[in-house]
Amino acid sequence: MTRIRILFSVALLCVGWGLGGMAETATTVLDIAPGVGVIGAGGAGISLVSNAETLYYNAAGLARLPGISFTSFFSSYVGEANYSALALTFRNVGIGALLLNSGSIQGYDEEGEPTELLGYSSSAYMLGFGVSPSDFAFLRALPSEMSFGVQLKVISSKIGDVKGSGFTIDLGFRTVFGVGGVGALSISDVAVGLTAVNLFGAMSYDDIEDDLGMDLRVGASARFIQRITVAADMYLGGAFRAGISFSPVPTLALRLGVLSGAGTSFTAGLGVNVQGFLVDYAYVSHALGGSHRVSLTLDFSALNINALGSSLRRFLP
Repeated sequence: MTRIRILFSVALLCVGWGLGGMAETATTVLDIAPGVGVIGAGGAGISLVSNAETLYYNAAGLARLPGISFTSFFSSYVGEANYSALALTFRNVGIGALLLNSGSIQGYDEEGEPTELLGYSSSAYMLGFGVSPSDFAFLRALPSEMSFGVQLKVISSKIGDVKGSGFTIDLGFRTVFGVGGVGALSISDVAVGLTAVNLFGAMSYDDIEDDLGMDLRVGASARFIQRITVAADMYLGGAFRAGISFSPVPTLALRLGVLSGAGTSFTAGLGVNVQGFLVDYAYVSHALGGSHRVSLTLDFSALNINALGSSLRRFLP
């Protein structure tokens, strides 16, 4: 198992992962922060409901999605590895995939001596459910909005001739407080989220099992004057994420954030939303300079068919 850990750590170090120092312990694609819109604002997404990217951070948020949403993103790291993902969510349920692959990476043995060149890949397939007590008419109304979620992740990894597969289960909770307008800043949409990650399951390599590492994560967010959203997440494992998103107009979002763990990364991004078609961009700094991410999201719940038809008719003869 020591050899396996060395191989995976070297693989991710070689392709340039420095997201908050996560490369020092990463062994699967799950150890890399996903998404684009949330990542641009520091990756603090546990308490947020943000279209299909909600699936990546807290399945409890699926209970608050207004409708169907699809998102996909792609990122290339220093020309050595490709990281991509997609997610399709409905109200209460979502499916998704995280995919990482690279070309030839220099291998090392347990003594640190170079061996042959190795290929590396890792993938995770997700199925999440979220439910709120308010979905059930026979239950009494609660003083605050609450939702609960569970997510199953099936994982596979390969480096050289070493293959591994396994599964893990996450649990999530989210609640929203009705603050209303407070002073000149008009604070609203205050939310708190909690996730228990990798509660059950492990990775198996032949006849050896490797725990994925359980973690407890809590996040909080608030919206100010209907234009500014501030969010922060704390990981019991020792990481911290925080960010801010500012929308000067409804169709544009500007984002800044920080990810901190064994190291610190800074993020920036922007998003453009035109009638439910969202294009997001994020930049993440790391030890080898930085990486860029781009995503396309189709938010059918926000899609105005009549307005879209009127726009298209302008270009038709």
